[in-house]
Amino acid sequence: MSGLPPSITLTGMIVRLEPLTAAHESEIAEAAKDPAIWKHTAFARTAHDYVASALKAQAEGEQVPFVVRRLSDGKVCGMSRLFEIDAHHRRCEIGYTWYIPEEWGTKVNPEAKLLLMTHCFEVWGARRVQFKTDHENLRSQAAIAKLGAVKEGVLRAHMIRPDGTQRHSVIYSVTNEEWPKVKAGLEARLD
Repeated sequence: MSGLPPSITLTGMIVRLEPLTAAHESEIAEAAKDPAIWKHTAFARTAHDYVASALKAQAEGEQVPFVVRRLSDGKVCGMSRLFEIDAHHRRCEIGYTWYIPEEWGTKVNPEAKLLLMTHCFEVWGARRVQFKTDHENLRSQAAIAKLGAVKEGVLRAHMIRPDGTQRHSVIYSVTNEEWPKVKAGLEARLD
């Protein structure tokens, strides 16, 4: 088992997840124009800052960021990352995820998460994949729960948002024992 999950292209029926490169920045900036995308973001508030931080973390061997591209028209419709990667304990987190609003509630997120979790559990050998979201981001909480992840609790006063307000983070996870059932549920949603 290596330190990081491999940074490879992951292709489904609806989306392709491509390892992030600097060449993606203009497409990401175009896709991420809607301010609603950044409302619950704990860190970057612009596409440029988001890409810069992802590329820096990738170069430092801390994160594996992906661009989400629709197969139907080739358009970038979001991003996601693997981070808080712990090879010894075989765990990581999926997050820093955003999609263009027209894809909210579609099959894009379930397929992207199916691809990422398959990659984590079946390629890299993860024992645990976790998700965190802002306590005020009810849409994200519902989407994570719908994936089949188990809500574990809330990290109180966990972060300071870019506007200076306090964020509590809601934690969810999927373990390797739960993965077959979660995977079957995601596949059923995509049929």
